[in-house]
Amino acid sequence: MTTDSHQALKAYYQKLYQQHGDCHHAVQHVSKAAQNVRFKIFLEQIPLDSNVIDLGCGLGDMLAYFRLHGFTGGYLGYDFVPEFINSAKNKFVDDAKAQFEVFDIFKNSMSEQYDYILISGVFNNKLDDNLTFIMQTLDKSFLSCKKSVIFNALSSYVEYEDPTLFYINPINLFDECKQNLTPFIDLKHDYVIKKGGFPYEFTMKLSKEANL
Repeated sequence: MTTDSHQALKAYYQKLYQQHGDCHHAVQHVSKAAQNVRFKIFLEQIPLDSNVIDLGCGLGDMLAYFRLHGFTGGYLGYDFVPEFINSAKNKFVDDAKAQFEVFDIFKNSMSEQYDYILISGVFNNKLDDNLTFIMQTLDKSFLSCKKSVIFNALSSYVEYEDPTLFYINPINLFDECKQNLTPFIDLKHDYVIKKGGFPYEFTMKLSKEANL
């Protein structure tokens, strides 16, 4: 991602926050229900007492869902939009196990003290070089996590493509990760975010050890 593209994306989310405030629309989710489907899939793949980094945490909505559904572990939310981080800090000020930090994937070092790094929605916007951005982010995250990186993305197996969004072939990405990051990969591409919908996205888990 070029500097111009990076700044344009940040400005885009800052504008959404100005328009919508603390709402799922500010982080480009079509609905709260759709957002929760994604969070449910993440939570099903980690122990409830694990420690996680939420990379691209937005307003901390993943943490809110996790706490509501029994997650007791430590949480560190990273985002490059300061307005998101300030809002999340205020919202979770009483959560002793939660931290939020302004974070730039290209400039800052990622903590290596967390079991899982979770990445939801970060790869959806069309950029000047999406694949490079995805692989650089996954590489840095995989080196930093203790156990696994779990992320979602929009699939190229779709009925319709929004020209502002990025869709990737999950099989090609699976192969790229298998060849360059880890042999231990799980690909989930069987879920929908609304009843009767089409499975237009997928979730992938990259682990450092086999899931026995």
